[in-house]
Amino acid sequence: GAASRTGAPPISLQAIWTADNGKLPPWKGDFHSDLNTQLSYWPAYSGNHLEEGAVFTDWLWEHRSEFSAYARRVFGADGLNVPGVATLDGQPMGGWHMYAMSPTVASWLAQNFYLQWRYSMDRDFLLKRAYPWVSDAARFIEQVTKVGADGTRALPMSSSPEFNDGGIEAWFLEMTNYDRALCRYVFRTAAELAGEAGKAEEQSHWLMREKEISPFDIDAETGLTIAKNVPYVKSHRHFSHLMAIHPLGLLNYDAPADRRVIETSVANLEKNGSSEWKGYSFSWLGNIYARMHEGEKAADALRTFARCYCSENSFHLNEDLCKRRPDQSTHLPFTLEGNFAFASGIQEMLLQSHAGYIDVFPALPRTWTDVAFTRLRAEGAILVSAVQRSGETVSVALESERGGEARIKLPFTKYTITDIKKAKAGTAADGFLTIVFEPGGTAELSRAAQ
Repeated sequence: GAASRTGAPPISLQAIWTADNGKLPPWKGDFHSDLNTQLSYWPAYSGNHLEEGAVFTDWLWEHRSEFSAYARRVFGADGLNVPGVATLDGQPMGGWHMYAMSPTVASWLAQNFYLQWRYSMDRDFLLKRAYPWVSDAARFIEQVTKVGADGTRALPMSSSPEFNDGGIEAWFLEMTNYDRALCRYVFRTAAELAGEAGKAEEQSHWLMREKEISPFDIDAETGLTIAKNVPYVKSHRHFSHLMAIHPLGLLNYDAPADRRVIETSVANLEKNGSSEWKGYSFSWLGNIYARMHEGEKAADALRTFARCYCSENSFHLNEDLCKRRPDQSTHLPFTLEGNFAFASGIQEMLLQSHAGYIDVFPALPRTWTDVAFTRLRAEGAILVSAVQRSGETVSVALESERGGEARIKLPFTKYTITDIKKAKAGTAADGFLTIVFEPGGTAELSRAAQ
């Protein structure tokens, strides 16, 4: 609420808490879309703060012409891309080239437009902002990629922030899993939104572009690699090679084949340890564990962030304040993305809806026996409240803002519908219940006596 308000700039590295002593804040206080702006808005959606989340998409939209000019000037392509290190006016500030000049920045930021649409179901926003932005980002990727003799589409050079830091070794001549994930995501999302907008021909076009992106590079022992023949074999702060798992959700934990890849990749992440991680790494990992329904591990990762990477005023100071390493750095720059990703991790433990259904309390530790939340937001513009007592879910309440069909994973074997208005519930099957809502419809489910 303090960092992102309508009519004011969105969250930069330090938001309103920039240096006021005549010196530049860390990293010049810029809009850093290497992960910082993205993580800072993760909790806006399920946290039911769409107005605050819209501050970021408003800013991106306001500077759309600058981003189109940047795409033409730097990459010689139509559509749009966003400088990875940007000023308040959307101009490039420079920095490590592999993320400051990355061709897939706008593709990651396209997710903010997509999520603003999915959590609000605002068709005006879909038609006037979400699809135009996402399709422009997809058009840019279509132009800067090339189709090879094998029929696959790829970037001529690729990177994976922040592997190999800012040197020449940070560039790869084959697509990294980071760039593959983002290229696939922007094409898939453009296709989905084109379908929602009734543009069947454009939907088909974007689906064909997605199919041209080669499959993820997967090592049998380590899971998702950084790039072909470059497995993740040492600790690193940025989980860019895991983008397909989270936040993009291109790999679905419900699908057995994807689950094996996810579990292998995360086990390898654990194996290589946290010696080079920053605070945001633990927050990000908490979100990943929650997507895997690993409540104990999610809570532990988030607890480590809160205990070891936050000062007494709650600010994320980037280095380990618990000083668990003998060579511990004393460099303590303050940024915000770890705090917001922490909040998102808590929300992921309480409510998930990314897989096409509403799942309450999907990743709670065993010791969290009495838990409740009120009016968190699910995809489809549905407000959800739920109560758990003595380790068992006792009630779930749903309110549909826009109407439509909602699929709920039942958190109890036997239930009763204690209240339902402007909605019609189907018959439960395979542990799921479908409810068709009119706009403003509500339903409340309660555990029935066994």
